[in-house]
Amino acid sequence: MSLSTPPIARATMLIRRPVAEVFNAFVDPAVTTRFWFSRASGRLEPGATVTWYWDHYGVSGEVTVTALEPNRRLAIAWPTPVEWTFTPREDGTFVSIVASGFTGTDDEQVAQALDSTEGFNLVISACKAWLEHGIELRLVTDKNPSPINTDR
Repeated sequence: MSLSTPPIARATMLIRRPVAEVFNAFVDPAVTTRFWFSRASGRLEPGATVTWYWDHYGVSGEVTVTALEPNRRLAIAWPTPVEWTFTPREDGTFVSIVASGFTGTDDEQVAQALDSTEGFNLVISACKAWLEHGIELRLVTDKNPSPINTDR
């Protein structure tokens, strides 16, 4: 059986903070490093290419900003398209993250979409904890921690 529509990854969350603060959390690495990656080569700006680093895992990823509408929308190529939308509400900001453009066989596309869904749900939950309560949950780091060295 083949897919009738390409799979997407989606994560959504209400974050009880003003839209400008929530938007900034995803474009300013000084904030984003509190809940997602270890460091970045720069802030997300229109047309910028930035490298994000997960030092704990020894990996990095290059992202290119394809759209940036302050406090409304952010889109990147990483290497597939990822788009954030920020909807202001009386009780905070509703954030939606959608990743698409997965490649490979149908099974590989579904696996990539499931993995991305899990990852972005961790990120958005960790962002919520940081912005609402000042708690660094370390969800991304602890998802796949380094093995403990038992040699003594």
